[in-house]
Amino acid sequence: MYGMLLIPTLLSFLLLAAHFFRGGQTALVLVCCSAPMLLLVRRGWATRLLQVLLVLGALEWVRTTLQIREVRVANGLAWHRMAAILYGVAGFTLLASLSYFLPALRRHYCPSRAPSDRMVTS
Repeated sequence: MYGMLLIPTLLSFLLLAAHFFRGGQTALVLVCCSAPMLLLVRRGWATRLLQVLLVLGALEWVRTTLQIREVRVANGLAWHRMAAILYGVAGFTLLASLSYFLPALRRHYCPSRAPSDRMVTS
């Protein structure tokens, strides 16, 4: 079940890697290609790091949209369709980061600690 919920994360990182590859930013391509490996780590910090990376990815899509819009407006070209598509990609990336709050993913990636690990308060 939880495997299907990971598809948006994988697609978001794939799209970000393609975006950075087109821009010639090899280091960011490697980050985007290696970030899904954090899915193999079943710890809270790993999911939070994935969420942060996805939110930063969504912000990158918004930045790119505004940058392309500026160029298109300056050249007198239509920009509305481009903005709708890229804002849609930004929204998809943001929703991928929010998917880790779903109960199925939360149970899988943030398992509760064993009773012996909890602090005892009296």
